[in-house]
Amino acid sequence: MSPDEILLEAEEKMIKTEQVVVNEFAGIRTGKASSTLIENIQVEVYGSMMRIRELAGITTPEPRQLLVQPWDMTSIQAIEKAIQKANLGLSPAVQGKAIRITFPELSQERRVEFVKITKKLAEDGRVAVRHVRRDSLELLKKSKAAGGVGDEEIEVAEKEIQKLTDQYTTKIDAHVAHKEKEIMTV
Repeated sequence: MSPDEILLEAEEKMIKTEQVVVNEFAGIRTGKASSTLIENIQVEVYGSMMRIRELAGITTPEPRQLLVQPWDMTSIQAIEKAIQKANLGLSPAVQGKAIRITFPELSQERRVEFVKITKKLAEDGRVAVRHVRRDSLELLKKSKAAGGVGDEEIEVAEKEIQKLTDQYTTKIDAHVAHKEKEIMTV
């Protein structure tokens, strides 16, 4: 592999890592209702597991309320049970042909707990970015040992990999700061 290919691969992996962190953050509750909190909950219906978003429409009629409207009414009880089992601190209530979920105010302790979870997920993301850096540096050393790549080229590529690492850890830090502000806003 050439140094350019190694750099491209490293950047692609770092982009994916950032996306994973952002997606995980979406599942952490804030004071506002968000469909991302429940849309990926697995529901056992029709003899298999499906996500809520595949079984129902999810809307936000009010800032602290979600409305889940199943397309097939036979799945309404299974969806309600799956939301309760997800252990998100939510109480779904079946009302006619829909499930209404009202989000209670978060206590200060619960907010701090969610911030800790956010920081842990972010640290996992930063570690993943550093693993990409380590793997890329190893690939550079191997390509140098195989020959055909000069010392100067390797040195430039190593600096670029470090720049990418710094760039993506900074992006993750920015996402953490934003999510923390979102969680702590009353």
